[in-house]
Amino acid sequence: MEVHALGWIVLIAIVVVMITVDIVGHVRTPHAPSMKEAAWWSVAYIAMALVFGVVIWGVYGSQYGGEYFAGYVTEKSLSVDNLFVWVIIIAAFRIPRKYQQEVLLAGIIIALVLRFVFIMLGAAAIENFSWVFYVFGAFLVYTAIAQAKQGVEKPDEHEEYKENRFVRLVRRFVPVTEGFVGGKLVHRHAGKTMITPMLLAVIAIGSADILFAVDSIPAIFGLTQEPYLVFAANAFSLLGLRQLYFLIDGLLDKLVYLHYGLALILGFIGVKLVIHALATNELGFINGGEEWHGIPEPTIAVSLLWIVGVLAITVIASIWKNKKDAAAAAAGAGVAADVVSPGRSGATTADATAASGAIGRGTSTDEPESDPFADDRTVARSQRRPGTDSH
Repeated sequence: MEVHALGWIVLIAIVVVMITVDIVGHVRTPHAPSMKEAAWWSVAYIAMALVFGVVIWGVYGSQYGGEYFAGYVTEKSLSVDNLFVWVIIIAAFRIPRKYQQEVLLAGIIIALVLRFVFIMLGAAAIENFSWVFYVFGAFLVYTAIAQAKQGVEKPDEHEEYKENRFVRLVRRFVPVTEGFVGGKLVHRHAGKTMITPMLLAVIAIGSADILFAVDSIPAIFGLTQEPYLVFAANAFSLLGLRQLYFLIDGLLDKLVYLHYGLALILGFIGVKLVIHALATNELGFINGGEEWHGIPEPTIAVSLLWIVGVLAITVIASIWKNKKDAAAAAAGAGVAADVVSPGRSGATTADATAASGAIGRGTSTDEPESDPFADDRTVARSQRRPGTDSH
């Protein structure tokens, strides 16, 4: 795939324009976005990513168009994991909701820069060392197993954010203000310059993305080895995350089978990378240094169908599980209510029967009422130990 310099300029210009629109249109005026606003902008970002893919398909053909779409869907699904961590970080720093957009956008910009560096390094490694595919493939298979284990383990309801080493290092050597100073990242007071918790949160979100890049970059290189497509898929998936965060904030826990879905996707791409590495093998201790084509490598069409299919099944299964749990909870509440109801209705029936019997016998309502606590006091006296009665 030969990409003219103009193609890179156009892509970077699109990214810059999108970031500028975010800063001027949303972040510059701090506010908590409504569900409607987040939904519309999420749709807009996804639409732009899809239009870009259609352009790639039309200019470079179905092969590269399919690779882009497969990479974008994969990156978008993997980026949902970012949202879980963002929720924890933002809650830990107690960032006011109206300033959360600024923190998220700054973190995304840092992530974009870091990922661009990783992509260039990864492309250079693949270009010069074909055995890197073995490393990427093995790592993705390992990550897939780890994702599956996370799905088996019960989530910790009291999970807390733990600062990474970089954040702890910054906090150790740079003075930090006691609280937020509006939306400032740096504050100067009494001749002393200090950073605010807002900047710490930005650093935390940006540096945390390094861990996700370690998973996602090898994953997309398993679908396409074109740096242009890899960066485009990463850029479009990351830039839409801010709106997606506010749209599905609070709904992330509903995707109960997400870890299993991501495990299947990462495992599939990991195996695909190993098969590709065998087909281009140059290592002397594997098949005598010769290429091995015993297993056909899945085509990009198969890969795209697998990714989309797994995500669809994951979402549908999660919805079914939530409905099943809700129905079970409702049924349990109904049984508990039934356990209490018979006793109360029985007492009411007995009272009504007694009342009707009294009326039938012609008992006057003016007669003195019996003491309703007399029997209780009698039982209490009978249970006293000898010698404890007061005289």
